Amino acid sequence: MTAHIETQRTDHQIPIATSLRALGVSESWFYKHRGRPATPTRQRRDALDAAIVEVFAANDGEYGSPRVHAELIERPEWAELSVNTVAERMQAQGLVAKKKRRRRSLTRPDPHAPKFENLIRRDFNPPAPNVTWCGDITEIPTWEGKLYLATVIDLYSRRLIGFAIAEHCKAALVCDAMRMALATRGGHVAGVIMHTDRGSQLGLNRSSQHRLVVGTVGVR
Repeated sequence: MTAHIETQRTDHQIPIATSLRALGVSESWFYKHRGRPATPTRQRRDALDAAIVEVFAANDGEYGSPRVHAELIERPEWAELSVNTVAERMQAQGLVAKKKRRRRSLTRPDPHAPKFENLIRRDFNPPAPNVTWCGDITEIPTWEGKLYLATVIDLYSRRLIGFAIAEHCKAALVCDAMRMALATRGGHVAGVIMHTDRGSQLGLNRSSQHRLVVGTVGVR
């Protein structure tokens, strides 16, 4: 503990008296133990603290105690380490994993759109190609900003038959992906069901599923 108090003064300019008050330790205790060689228990704890900080920093502060523990027990010297000990030492050092950002849904439902019948009735294994397609939009973070990827997949083969990428998340993006899918299949896709969520970008006619007209991106 004395080394930690001195480190706080050296690295963070926190006066010794302030650290002692925060830790509830008297000055007489500090100066009595200052400079004493560390016990084997203290040496092992310091080594563990350093190892925890190393793993935590190497993973950009995203690891909590279970994942830090999982990495440490792969090392022979920490093979018998418990996850509770790691949690306690992380708490003592103020190491808290970053909270994962919740993924923002790109679905923008049209509040005025009527509900339509589920045409595929959760049958995601059609008997042949060009019976059921599905589509979605994915957000892709880049160093220069966000991009949006619209995809069209034939559920029979699970093959990606159409896609489009743009800096916007509008209906035009979906139409471009649909045009590519139609071109891939030669335009002869009359009656294929396009299954999507109820996002307004994907709802080409305020519907979540559409039967495509040959060679077009329209619905009927």
